[in-house]
Amino acid sequence: MREPVTVACAQVEPVLFDRDATISRLEEVATEAASRGARLVLFPETFVPAYPTNRWVRYLAGGDGGGAKHVFARLARESLEVPSPASERIGATAREHGLWLAVGANELDRGTVYNALLLYGPDGELALHHRKLVPTNHERMVWGPGDGSGLEAVETELGRVGGLICWENFMPLARFALYETGVELYLAPTAEDTEMWHDSMRHIARESRAFVLSCCVFQRASSFPDDVPLAEGSELVGRGGSAILAPDGSYLAGPLWDEEGVLYAELDPEQLLAERQRFDAAGHYHRPDVLGLDRRLPR
Repeated sequence: MREPVTVACAQVEPVLFDRDATISRLEEVATEAASRGARLVLFPETFVPAYPTNRWVRYLAGGDGGGAKHVFARLARESLEVPSPASERIGATAREHGLWLAVGANELDRGTVYNALLLYGPDGELALHHRKLVPTNHERMVWGPGDGSGLEAVETELGRVGGLICWENFMPLARFALYETGVELYLAPTAEDTEMWHDSMRHIARESRAFVLSCCVFQRASSFPDDVPLAEGSELVGRGGSAILAPDGSYLAGPLWDEEGVLYAELDPEQLLAERQRFDAAGHYHRPDVLGLDRRLPR
């Protein structure tokens, strides 16, 4: 990372269970962010077309008495195939505005849905494709397990960009895979909307000595289609909490709670070097003669 860069976290609600309308929403937000000078925009975990909250996924455990198979089929039908005309629209948006677009998506591959983080470059090409390694709790009834592809930081003109999805950020070796490849802009799309999540984000910013963008799901119960059963609960199904953090763990923007919004911050590369003077997890503070990450397993 050589020059200051403006980045954005888009804590906005998708058009739930509607892929094409959600991508239209993404296009609107990307246009606005680009006009504000953003060079990279991060959207929440499985923004396209919905995060599978446990308030409806719980019905999957009971067979099809509550129309569970119908809802899963609808999610799968509205998920993103890569490549496809729908995914090409996202790439075209990145190209039109000269942006790096990082998008969380339900990705359909044959009959299985995966939780994917997709990073499109300003040339419109897919530069990073990572699937969440381990679905968490109720998510295991929705998503298949991911693999090691995309478990790295990639070189961009903004700096080295990589990311992990939600509770993957609790996996020390997954984090170190990013540290080892020199991550400078650390993406953490999530549905974790508790204040405890920020304990982890502040720690990871300090541990990685990188800029951390944590973009959280915002969803309202009233926005769900009528044929998607929801258990009783509050209007806010996902209350957000997005933030952008500096390499010392301080907040540059956010957290933003209980409302839609786009957070912006200018990242100063000088902070990366200043904070790594005392600690560099994969550099002078690493002991590869004693500890190491074995990447020989097939990806």
